[in-house]
Amino acid sequence: MNKFLLAVHVLAAIVAVGPVTVAASMFPPSARKALAEPGDAQALSTVRVLHRICRVYATVGVAVPVFGFATAKNMGVLGDTWLIVSIALTALAAVVLAALVLPRQTALMEGMQSMEESIEEGVGGGGQGAAYAGASRVGPRDTARLAMFTGLFNLLWATVTILMIVRPGSTTGA
Repeated sequence: MNKFLLAVHVLAAIVAVGPVTVAASMFPPSARKALAEPGDAQALSTVRVLHRICRVYATVGVAVPVFGFATAKNMGVLGDTWLIVSIALTALAAVVLAALVLPRQTALMEGMQSMEESIEEGVGGGGQGAAYAGASRVGPRDTARLAMFTGLFNLLWATVTILMIVRPGSTTGA
């Protein structure tokens, strides 16, 4: 049973957390491109898809700690320091994703959407002033801040992965 639970836990981590880390990392540069080229439907579409990937796979990612706890319980390592640290870092990564990354992605998308709408309205009604009315809400600084939080999220997951592989102090035969 341990091998089954461990396999499901690892597969869930690869399938759920992997896409979130990649899509979240791709979001800031894609958002910068969309901000630099207002009216580029392809750039805005890319940002929307990346955000959707992050949201959906973040939800699917709940399976990772569920199977992780089941595996740890069966292996009898719930009290091991390496696992407690991993659990704490996983919880912190979830908070960073839910409170810092996803809301900032949403805010950037909403800002880009309002820029897009301003451009569409400005085409017939006289100009660039209207086109950049939404630009004051979001900008490169926002994407840089998002990139920082995304990097923190990815660093936390990398640390958890290393702890899960190395398992310092473990007596279960790493």
